[in-house]
Amino acid sequence: MYWRVRYLIVLLPILHGCASFAPVGNTGCASFLQCVEEAKIVHPTHEKLVNFPPPNQKAVVAVYKFQDLTGQRKSSQKMALFSTAVTQGADHYLIDSLRSAGKGNWFVVVERNNLDALTRERQLIKSTRQSYDGENGNTLKPLLFAGIIIEGAIIQYDTNIGTGGNGARYLGIGSNNQWRKDEITVSLRAVLVQTGEVILNTMVSKTILSAGVSRDVFRFIEMGTELVEIETGYSENEAMGYATKVAIEESVYNLIKIGIDEELWDISYEENT
Repeated sequence: MYWRVRYLIVLLPILHGCASFAPVGNTGCASFLQCVEEAKIVHPTHEKLVNFPPPNQKAVVAVYKFQDLTGQRKSSQKMALFSTAVTQGADHYLIDSLRSAGKGNWFVVVERNNLDALTRERQLIKSTRQSYDGENGNTLKPLLFAGIIIEGAIIQYDTNIGTGGNGARYLGIGSNNQWRKDEITVSLRAVLVQTGEVILNTMVSKTILSAGVSRDVFRFIEMGTELVEIETGYSENEAMGYATKVAIEESVYNLIKIGIDEELWDISYEENT
């Protein structure tokens, strides 16, 4: 019993040191928990979209839908899943990106996803005002119409396009690392309402990384009659929703840049060249 307790006391600090090693890369942190506590979240794509120089006049745009055309379902080795692999609400990411461009100074986004509810509510206000104030009651302002329709889709989602890892074991003490790479592709275009012409188009792909680390100890003690086995590890998976949001933000940024190069936006082009 004495040897068994002493062996465990010696192993626990070693195992703790293995379990608390930092994520892949030279982070300079003493432990994984310290890296998490000191981590600063940076969103470079969102920041460059928000800090884009504003135009002379906002463009009124409409977003009807942004569909998932991949047909991908969540993968599972045990059962068939009916949940989709990517979000079905990507149009909300698109609206947020358009509203964030240039700190909200690039686009006026009009409501089109729930137009029936908006129309019914306006009709209710109109009938109520007429009932109390008569035909000369206060009228509503007309709805804004969009000069450009922004539309697109998630057109591709590929899983396991790259996998790898490494590991080693010596005297019953082992370590291994694994990683996997997926990729999502979105398409975005601007359609001129007056003619139906696609005036701008862009496609963006975003890599999604997953990594896992595990450590284990497997040893026999007490003259080979008793077994000690200890395992620990962690994994980090980039969120699919975040990857979709970043790809859409990059698409909106590219759409603005291409429009500037083709002189389609109302801006001072001498200042942006």
